[in-house]
Amino acid sequence: MICFTHMFLEVYLMIQVALIPVYIKEFQLSLLEASLVATIPSFVQLLMNVPSGFLVDRFSAKHLLFASMMIEGISAIVLSQTNTFWTLVLAVSVLKLSSPVYHVAGLSQISRSVDQNRMSRSIGFHNALGGLGVAIGLLTLTISLPTIGWRGTYLAWAFPVLVWGFIILGFLKVEKVSERKVAETRGSLSRISVVLSGAFVVFLAAIGLREVGNTVTTTYMTTYLVQSRGLSETTASLIFGLGPFMGVVGALSGGFLGEKMNSKKTLSLSILGCAISLALVGATSQLFLLAVLYVVYSFFSHSIWVPMNTMVADISPSTDRGLSYSIYFFSEGLIAAIAPTAAAAAIGLYNIWYVIPFSIAFLIAGLVVLQFLPYPKVRSRDQGQ
Repeated sequence: MICFTHMFLEVYLMIQVALIPVYIKEFQLSLLEASLVATIPSFVQLLMNVPSGFLVDRFSAKHLLFASMMIEGISAIVLSQTNTFWTLVLAVSVLKLSSPVYHVAGLSQISRSVDQNRMSRSIGFHNALGGLGVAIGLLTLTISLPTIGWRGTYLAWAFPVLVWGFIILGFLKVEKVSERKVAETRGSLSRISVVLSGAFVVFLAAIGLREVGNTVTTTYMTTYLVQSRGLSETTASLIFGLGPFMGVVGALSGGFLGEKMNSKKTLSLSILGCAISLALVGATSQLFLLAVLYVVYSFFSHSIWVPMNTMVADISPSTDRGLSYSIYFFSEGLIAAIAPTAAAAAIGLYNIWYVIPFSIAFLIAGLVVLQFLPYPKVRSRDQGQ
């Protein structure tokens, strides 16, 4: 049920990004102005990450997952009725609040309830369902954009999301985290100082650099395809929407490789694959080959999340798992909030094609920093128990 909740949550994840060229045309925006639809909601999401970590260690995951579906569904209905760019940004910002509430609660619950030997494949299945949700959302957008428009797409998914929220409330059964264990951890050291070990700090630096490359690529790919490659908005959305379908395979592959190799090696391989495939996207001139290479990039991009999510559990104490995930999501959210506008300012000095080398540079930097992470040969997710 948690994994299917992830699917519903991610339906809207890439829609507002895919619609950036549409927003530019409809609201008469510059690229820098349009980037605010990614930046401002990301800041709002960022502010919710750490509070979510404290909430999940005190309240039932069932009620937090229900809350995430209610926030998402209601804000999507409001979003479908917006007529100005700033009300659109406000509605997307509220919708984004559902993500940290869900992710911290859902991943913490999985890490506590799943056997250690099955955690990588479990998180792989969790991420595969999320990738499927992204793909379904973008496919819906591609079909509905010429007919009912982008507002109709948001409205069409709002009601299934709300219904699923009530299904969670009625049928999901989870146990609350032990307050005694949390109290014991607090008695020795502050919770944050326990979580922020040397390994965790190196990990955050590596994924932060990688996140710049990933966020910039994701935010501006449809704009790149429209403005630099001359494709229509519908064709660009179609190519963009193909990626998450391969992302389902990438997530499952990431879970499988995480069990055969350790998560650090899997993450390194995935980042390298992203950099190489993205370079080939920029180099090719054929439309079919471009689409294929973007699908390959998306495969590696989605295979990244499983080892990253698993590594958080491996290098953090189980008694503070919720806080560990919230700090992890906070650092990613901070980068996701800053990167689009910073990149738009840089790209504005050159051209939209600059998004490709810009992203590759940060992917490689993240890969290099990751090699300095002292990763345990034996998982430590049970430390502190």
